[in-house]
Amino acid sequence: MRKAAGNAERYSFAHIEPAEDYPMKGKNLCILGSSVAYGENSLKNGPGEYFASRWGCNLTKETVSGTTLADTGEKSYVQRVRNNIDPSRTFDLFICQLSTNDATKKIPLGEISESRKLSDFDTSTVTGAMEYIICYAKNTWNCPVVFFTGSRYESPAYGAMAENLKKLQAKWGIGILDLWSGDEFNAISDADRALYMTDDIHPTMAGYRDWWGPEMEKQLLKFLEASCF
Repeated sequence: MRKAAGNAERYSFAHIEPAEDYPMKGKNLCILGSSVAYGENSLKNGPGEYFASRWGCNLTKETVSGTTLADTGEKSYVQRVRNNIDPSRTFDLFICQLSTNDATKKIPLGEISESRKLSDFDTSTVTGAMEYIICYAKNTWNCPVVFFTGSRYESPAYGAMAENLKKLQAKWGIGILDLWSGDEFNAISDADRALYMTDDIHPTMAGYRDWWGPEMEKQLLKFLEASCF
């Protein structure tokens, strides 16, 4: 994907203009995800690098391509949040990608639990895994937890995941950077889509920098302000 037009040097994150006096400046951000958060098709630049460049925050990145939220093995989000991120670290914000791999691999969606106890969540399901990650992050780092979706593509299963995420927001008070639902956001030209995306799921550097990033920033600022961050 290095030859993608949207990965040309002029779209490098080095050209992102740093913001001043933003709430995360100099603070610690942790991001958990799969290929989209990793920057699989964007020279390893993803949302974490966007915020680090734009807001001047310190980034800890735990991202592995092809992985699921649901606990399908040691590379799952559930096991990596528990085993790969130092619980003694201090994080001011925890961001998690709503992985498309769970939809692709037809992981059961599951149901929202009535419990808030870590051991009660069915992590073999998407919803149970999300609840586990939210609960674990809140208990371990005591910081705001935010999920982000991908932009819209043809996937009823991912759409159902995005809708369930909104229900989890009501239970847990998490933030959602929702790139899936907005009709105006998703109504880009074919030319822009060719520049911003390498396929239905993975952005280029231009896609992160000029399309996803500004919208995520706008929504995240709104959430942080409402949370009195």
